[in-house]
Amino acid sequence: MRNHIKSKYELLKQQIYIIIYGSNTFWGKLFDLALLVIILFSVTLITLESIPRFDHTYHHFFLISEWVITIFFTLEYLLRIICHKKPLSYIFSFYGIVDLLSIMPMFMSFVFPTSKMLVVFRSLRLLRLFSILDMMPIIGQQYHLKLALKASRNKVLVFVYFIIVISIVLGTLMYLVEGPEHGFLDIPTSIYWCIVTMTTVGYGDLAPGTPLGQAISSLIMIMGYGIIAVPTGIVTSEYANARKQNPELEDHFSCPRCTKFIYDEDSNYCSNCGEKLIK
Repeated sequence: MRNHIKSKYELLKQQIYIIIYGSNTFWGKLFDLALLVIILFSVTLITLESIPRFDHTYHHFFLISEWVITIFFTLEYLLRIICHKKPLSYIFSFYGIVDLLSIMPMFMSFVFPTSKMLVVFRSLRLLRLFSILDMMPIIGQQYHLKLALKASRNKVLVFVYFIIVISIVLGTLMYLVEGPEHGFLDIPTSIYWCIVTMTTVGYGDLAPGTPLGQAISSLIMIMGYGIIAVPTGIVTSEYANARKQNPELEDHFSCPRCTKFIYDEDSNYCSNCGEKLIK
């Protein structure tokens, strides 16, 4: 009797898993598309609530709707944990963290009322659109980009460290050249000006007033173009290498049981559920 109940429970978990995680079945796609509509509706509500005249007129509607949506997302989050074979892998995955962030703001609003505006994090869940619509070429590019960012991480960190050191040196130099009389009140303010100028943002709240300061600022502006180009070039190079070294990510087929995408063409069994694969 217990085994029968257990088998029914396992079957139910598997069916829920296919609906929630699977995007190759009718019910799976319907669930995910409904989820995206609810996410868009929720983000729209929060956007309208930030407008005083709409909030004054429809405040109770906004509040009730957000709580209904939050309860729905909370149940969905719990179901994702329960039916997953490795719950911790989902909880600490990118989408698991995003799903948690999408429900936390409303509960936090009991303590910090303005925190409910953070439900806009739910818009990150729209990234699932690629898998829902079976846009696998785009998903392949997503994996390539992930590999490229991981491979270029150390190079970019070294470059950022170099930029921080340059900003401190040049900012301090501008403080000595310009001084408080031209708005460079202290070294932190001068470093802030250097970063704003170097990144070509240019707020215009500070400007050098001496010929030497203007010459230094011109040099910083020219350096800014290189600063933008270097990390872009590093990531682009690694992206090209990732595509060249991992062409298999462009192709895929799906497990007929759990609908997991399989990228290894030589696989005979699904790594997720163990089902024999039909190619």
